Amino acid sequence: MPSVTLQPGESQEQLLKRFRKQVAKSGILSTVRRKRWHISKSELRRIQKKKAIRRARRRAAKMMRRGG
Repeated sequence: MPSVTLQPGESQEQLLKRFRKQVAKSGILSTVRRKRWHISKSELRRIQKKKAIRRARRRAAKMMRRGG
């Protein structure tokens, strides 16, 4: 669980910014969003397969642009 303490001479905005960075780095928000609704295992596999195909296409397009 991310936690921050106010450092001497630090403003509230800087403290909040540091906290948000730690939360983003820890992946808490993505986990909460993912678990917000129940997704069946078959649906999850379908989504993951779709994402993998999209990643592969992006990589292929990137390689073509580089002249590979």
